[in-house]
Amino acid sequence: MTETLESPDRIAVRGLRARGRHGVFDFERREGQEFVVDVVLGVDTRPAARSDDVSDTVDYGELSDRLVAVVEGEPVNLIETLAERLADVCLASPRVVEARVTVHKPNAPIRHPFDDVTVTISRRRA
Repeated sequence: MTETLESPDRIAVRGLRARGRHGVFDFERREGQEFVVDVVLGVDTRPAARSDDVSDTVDYGELSDRLVAVVEGEPVNLIETLAERLADVCLASPRVVEARVTVHKPNAPIRHPFDDVTVTISRRRA
C-alpha cells in the first residue's frame, strides 16, 4: 500500500547569489547586478531517509549549480521570466513535485529608498 501525503516534505536553498544581466534597461544588461534566489521544493524525503543515499533525494549542491547557471546565463527583461526559468530547473528533477521560487533584485533601479524587490512563484508538476 502506498502512503499519500497531505503536503510533501520541504527542501530549501535560500540566499543563493549570482550575478546576472537581467532587466529592461541597457545599463542593467551591460553592467549586470547581483540577484538572490530562494527555492523551496516539495519532495518526498522518505526514500532518502531510509537509504541514507543522496541519489534518493535532491542534491542541493547540483541544483544550486544549475540555478546559478540560469541566473548567469541568457538575460531576460523581467524577474518574473527568470523565476519561471528557475522553477523549470527545479521541476526537471523527477523527485520534485512542487517548487516555490523567489527572485530578489536588491539593486533594482528604483529612485527611492527600498530594501528589496522580489517576485515569488509557485509551480507544481503537471
